[in-house]
Order: sequence, then structure tokens, then C-alpha cells
Amino acid sequence: MTYDRLVCANCAAPVSEGRCPVCRASRERLQQQAGGLFAQLSPVMLVALMILLIAVGLLLHQAV
Repeated sequence: MTYDRLVCANCAAPVSEGRCPVCRASRERLQQQAGGLFAQLSPVMLVALMILLIAVGLLLHQAV
């Protein structure tokens, strides 16, 4: 779930707006958690990587 759909229990505003200290702290925590390995890649890059891996797998399978 992304933080843009979350509603703060403290101020009843969307967390993405960061109106209160609780919202801002939650937004920072969620942004830090989302910084994984594949989070920086666009969907197009992920599809290209998947196609590349399939092609390498097929080449290795034919070589055996």
C-alpha cells in the first residue's frame, strides 16, 4: 500500500500531505521502507530485465 491512500488517525488528513508531525513521521518511514532494490526501476526496465533473463535461460537450455 502506498502512503497516498492512508489517512492519519491524528488529524484525519491524507498522510501524503503531511499536515501534522504524525503524518510527516509516517510518510518518512514509508518512503524509507520503499527504497528496495527494484523500487528504483521503472516498469519498462523490469519488463526488459525479465525478457533478458528469459532469453538467457532459453540460450542456456539450448546449449545443454
